[in-house]
Amino acid sequence: MEAVVDLVTKEKKPLAKIAKDTAAGAVLVSAIAAAIIGCIIFVPYLLELIKSKR
Repeated sequence: MEAVVDLVTKEKKPLAKIAKDTAAGAVLVSAIAAAIIGCIIFVPYLLELIKSKR
């Protein structure tokens, strides 16, 4: 996203900053959601594996 905005304009524009910040925020939210979903899926299996090793 940042590279596309930089290609389109060379001067600093407030809307370009907003577009970059919004894209970065979307990536952050997606990464957090993926981590939470991964924990929901894999933690029960890992707990069961740990219990069975004892």
